[in-house]
Amino acid sequence: MLSNLTKTLALVVAVALLGGCATSKEKLLPHGDNTMMDIWNQNAGDGAIGGAGQVARRQLLDARQSLRRPLTDADVQAAPAEQMRYTRTARNEIHRQFLRLPNPDLVMYVYPHLAGTDPVPVPGYTTVFPLYQRVQYAMPGERVEDY
Repeated sequence: MLSNLTKTLALVVAVALLGGCATSKEKLLPHGDNTMMDIWNQNAGDGAIGGAGQVARRQLLDARQSLRRPLTDADVQAAPAEQMRYTRTARNEIHRQFLRLPNPDLVMYVYPHLAGTDPVPVPGYTTVFPLYQRVQYAMPGERVEDY
């Protein structure tokens, strides 16, 4: 019983595979006189051939129109101030947009010791060095005051 089912399943798979190879290339990918630019123009709405281009053009215009909105009086009045924020002037040229993050100094005491191949006494001393090796900057709008 199991071997009959296996044979039948194998036969169905073989017929399906051979049936897929029976399609001709010309039937699957027909050649025509249109170039890719012609096909693009027809479907994008710029072509004069057929009505499909006009439908696509109308749909494109409708989609654009739905995204547009008229400017209100408040938008028109706020536009110069909004544009000035992005304009470089002598006043805002020196404004630092990326502020430096705090880099506290660490104080270290070095105890008296002997140094070198010929042990030479070195007296104790205090030294100061920054906590971070590099200068770190904050992103615009990031909090930089003392925590």
